[in-house]
Amino acid sequence: MHTKIFSATSIGINAHLVEVEVDISFGMVNFYIVGLPDTAIKESRYRIMTALKNFGIKLPEKKITVNLAPADLKKEGTLFDLPIAIGILHASHILEIPQNIMQETIFLGELSLDGTIKPIKGALAIASDARKLGKSRMILPKQNAHEAALIKEIEVIGVNDLNELVSFLRSEIKIEPEPYSLQNFVDSYISDLDFNQVKGQEQAKRALQISAAGNHNILFIGSPGSGKTMLAKRLATIMPKMSFEEIIQTSKIYSISGKLPEKTLITQRPFRSPHHTISQAGLVGGGSFPQPGEISLAQNGILFLDELTEFKRSTLEVLRQPLENKSVCISRATHSIEFPASFLFVAALNPCPCGFYCDKKKKCTCSSLQIGKYLEKLSGPLLDRIDLQIHVQSVDYETITTKNNQKCTSSADLYQPISMAVKTQFNRFKTTKFNSAMNTEEIDEFCKLTPEAENLVKKSFDRLNLSMRGYHKILKVARTISDLANKEIIDAFEIQEAIMYRSLEQSLERQNK
Repeated sequence: MHTKIFSATSIGINAHLVEVEVDISFGMVNFYIVGLPDTAIKESRYRIMTALKNFGIKLPEKKITVNLAPADLKKEGTLFDLPIAIGILHASHILEIPQNIMQETIFLGELSLDGTIKPIKGALAIASDARKLGKSRMILPKQNAHEAALIKEIEVIGVNDLNELVSFLRSEIKIEPEPYSLQNFVDSYISDLDFNQVKGQEQAKRALQISAAGNHNILFIGSPGSGKTMLAKRLATIMPKMSFEEIIQTSKIYSISGKLPEKTLITQRPFRSPHHTISQAGLVGGGSFPQPGEISLAQNGILFLDELTEFKRSTLEVLRQPLENKSVCISRATHSIEFPASFLFVAALNPCPCGFYCDKKKKCTCSSLQIGKYLEKLSGPLLDRIDLQIHVQSVDYETITTKNNQKCTSSADLYQPISMAVKTQFNRFKTTKFNSAMNTEEIDEFCKLTPEAENLVKKSFDRLNLSMRGYHKILKVARTISDLANKEIIDAFEIQEAIMYRSLEQSLERQNK
């Protein structure tokens, strides 16, 4: 007999419907799985046969053929164990399933040898697209039910083992759909990091405030021990709260990567800090069946590259396109996959090999040739995509004394103007969008300058040899500075401060020469 069960797989962050066709016929006793399965799927026949045996069911001594359609779509993973097992039970008349349930339901799950249904990757991504695939119900492992239930339009049935599922399909027991409640998934973690733990560095804190308010990329350059890493790690404490759409989008990426915490969604903005030995594939994503890289795992959060010049130049250069387009396309011979990559880029580096170039405490021992070779990994196009470039000086003894401790700016102090600026941007764009994402038309519409500010920009354009991208970035940063000050028109003061944050690029270029 022939039967058809519906399942799905995720490619990138999008779900694709897979028809699990099962045919049981006379012939040489064997178990075939076709339709571009990977090794894990080919091995599923042994898991399924053993799970059914331990469930008390002996497979018919006939030829079993399983086709995963469409046949030209590559499938991977273990999520097809359950639909194949249900298809075999239905085709062999051991289990009768109403036609309407078969047509409306997506089955997902990995089988263990004792019939337990184990969790899978990508449940949230599949659930969010289930309606588009024409399905209204999902039957999947109990451990994945909490994430799939976040999609209101889908009825989610979580099951623990094969015995429970068969009893449910036979209407012998009733399983209530997983309830929707966002509060059950919110991570209540409170960070113990705060900007008041960083002594001094008020200018760097101001730059981070602008960065968080407008989602502007930022680069720190300074001598060892000046506080670059401490500052970067505390940026997450002043970032705006994630919207519901951002929570879903980020959680989908972690779901397909198998990194989504149990009973928790990604409700805090991610902070990813890969080591400088990371490969290009690890950073942007890759593999024979592409998986998200660090830039996608940092979606709606922060990607922090410490010791930037220790990364391979070829690795850094792959960031140029994602920084501009907020996505990355990974192409293979048979298909292309696009992953979102909208992250706040934060980087830190020393100014020279010894680390003390322009330091006010210690003399640099590097030659001009050494400094130029050290900085050659920072290409002009990459620097051009960084909005704020800050020099972090060493801290004086007087700054770190107990008396001055009380004057340190805290995360709460920095966050209050940020929250107001974020509301201003929401009212301006009528959606969750930051100033850094403005296009050319929006820059012309929302970046209105006073005559003094316009004159200052004109002089800086030629003097700093700004590209069109650099010019637009100055206007975007100035717009954020004005939002923090609750100003409608950009004045010369805001333009001056925005230009100050681009001057480091010029000094780096001079050193590189």
